[in-house]
Formats: sequence, C-alpha cells, structure tokens
Amino acid sequence: MKATVSWQSDMKFVGETDTGKTIEMDGDGSQTSPMEAVLLAVGACSSIDVVEILKKSRQGITGCECQLDAQRADEAPRVFTEIHAHYVVSGENLSEKHIQRAVQLSAEKYCSVMLMLEGKVKITTSFSIQP
Repeated sequence: MKATVSWQSDMKFVGETDTGKTIEMDGDGSQTSPMEAVLLAVGACSSIDVVEILKKSRQGITGCECQLDAQRADEAPRVFTEIHAHYVVSGENLSEKHIQRAVQLSAEKYCSVMLMLEGKVKITTSFSIQP
C-alpha cells in the first residue's frame, strides 16, 4: 500500500492512495483533520468487521452506526488517550450474544486500526440494538 499527501495551500493537503482515492485534510478546521481521519478509520474498520461477522452469523442486520467518542492529551503531541466506540445495530431478530461477540472479535482480533493503536490508546466498546 502506498499513498501521497500533497500540500495545496495554507494548511490544506490532499491525500491520494495508490488506488486513486483521495481525501482532503487540513489543519485549520475547514476540512477533515488528520486526527479526525484516524478516528473515522477506527469506526469504519471496526464497523466493516461487525457487519461482516453478523452477516456470516446469518443475523438480519439492516444497519450499523458506530458512534465514536475520543479523548486527546492536553499537551503536544495531542495523541488520542481514549476512544469509545458505541455500535448501534439495527435489524430483525438480532441476537445480543452475536452482536457482543462481533464487537469483541473486531476490537480484539480483526480491526487493523484498533489493533495498531493497542497499548497506546485505551479503547472501549459498547452496543445497542434498534429494531
């Protein structure tokens, strides 16, 4: 995997992956910040796992939203110190046991982004079910 980040102007940058996908980022708040991108990556990566695991478990999942709450260090470097990921899973006849297991497997075994942060960031998870 390769990527390039190019300075555009002021504090604006464009990141482009080797597959041609782009993301605009900046340090002044008008675009996604690099730290916001990392937080979104945690949610997206783990949500992909949760959805895939639940589908393989033949759960009637129709929706999955990952609500993230992160804390950062007060002083530079302002790294994440804690991230809480709350999954709101919707569908029919969903098993709480299956959802709990899917969230746990993602956090402990499959989510590359969460695992990359392991030991540096306290990551907690929870979930709720919506019919």
